[in-house]
Amino acid sequence: MKHTPISRRRFMGRIAAISAFTIIPRYVLGGSGYRAPSDLINLGFIGTGRQGTGLLNTFLTTGEAQCLAASDVYAAKLSNFLDRNKKFYLDKGESEKIGCTAYADFREMLERKDIDAVVVATPDHWHAVHAIRAMKAGKDVYCEKPLALTISEGRAMVKAARKYERVVQTGSMQRSWPEFRQAVELVRNGYIGDLTGIKVNVGGPPKEFDLQGQSLPDGLDWNAWLGPNTIARPFHNDLAPTLADTFWPKWRDYKEFGGGGMTDWGAHMFDIVQWALDMDESGPIKITPPNGNEFKFLTYEYPNGVRMTHEDFGINNAIRFSGTKGQIDVQRRKIETNPAGLATHVIGPNEKHVYRSENHHEDWFQAMRNRTKPICDVETGHRTASVCTLGNLAYALKRPLVWDPEKEKFRKDKEANKLRNRGMRKEWSVKA
Repeated sequence: MKHTPISRRRFMGRIAAISAFTIIPRYVLGGSGYRAPSDLINLGFIGTGRQGTGLLNTFLTTGEAQCLAASDVYAAKLSNFLDRNKKFYLDKGESEKIGCTAYADFREMLERKDIDAVVVATPDHWHAVHAIRAMKAGKDVYCEKPLALTISEGRAMVKAARKYERVVQTGSMQRSWPEFRQAVELVRNGYIGDLTGIKVNVGGPPKEFDLQGQSLPDGLDWNAWLGPNTIARPFHNDLAPTLADTFWPKWRDYKEFGGGGMTDWGAHMFDIVQWALDMDESGPIKITPPNGNEFKFLTYEYPNGVRMTHEDFGINNAIRFSGTKGQIDVQRRKIETNPAGLATHVIGPNEKHVYRSENHHEDWFQAMRNRTKPICDVETGHRTASVCTLGNLAYALKRPLVWDPEKEKFRKDKEANKLRNRGMRKEWSVKA
């Protein structure tokens, strides 16, 4: 299922109006085969740590893009990123493509007219600011998941994307993996009957900040790393590890910067449930935390009556769909079904099919060229991040929450509604 592209004339008009590309690429004018330098999508990266560096290699490997610029507040990571970019081309004998400029301030990078799109791979508390500033500058955006730290910031990102007519892909790449697409299409076509329950096993909510301050390493602008946050926290290596460290940064464990396992892995697994339930523009209507009685686990209830629980059912970072006629367990690179044959069953041409993407990153490039929505559009990413955050809020408040997914407000609950947003420094407003 693909979205209808805008007309070629309208797209050409936008190029002329906002200089989306310095040189009109060959793919706009027609033709195929050899991809000339002017056909390449010019990328800028914000965030050059472990995730950003991994994405650099992923995007360059497609052969459809090149990196012209990168920005980070940690000089050592920025330097390493540039070295990785250089090595990629030197290994291919293409030394003429190694030019990638470093920026300590991402705003300077966004002023460049020759950058077509921006990859945001920073901690969650920065996502909305970086993405919206990029969209205002006329750039398309690939933003890592979860899309935003708060519900209000996610909605602001959607508004910006629509206002500036930007193509935004959320980094929930499981939508482009076959085992998850198979599970979703099996559910949508009723192969396991009516759903009787869904279980999602991911980590829990974030915790209160409990780290003691450490000496600041050379080349790290800690105030810039904290960015939009109004409450300063001391530096600790767990939050911004060195290049020599092998663990993933632990900023996601603390509510000032992330949403714990609920948003880290939850942004992947709850996303697949949203997809299976055809809820990409909606969400649950009630969220109840465990109470030791009727509700042993955090429970989401959807408008159709289906319940989803956050619980350990024996498989890490996985989903279990249970129905009146069978069951599906799905995790990365593995799908098990009952009946067993469903795992490899071919969904017929006249049955329900979802958007098919074989490569999440190339799908973004194609959507940019066609000016269509990619497989994990900004609205989709926002709705999934909201599901994760709603669960965290129910855990924090320790009481049931009634949610209106259309208005994106809690019903008759001032305390909960205040938590849809957070305090942010005025300098970093996310208004579109």
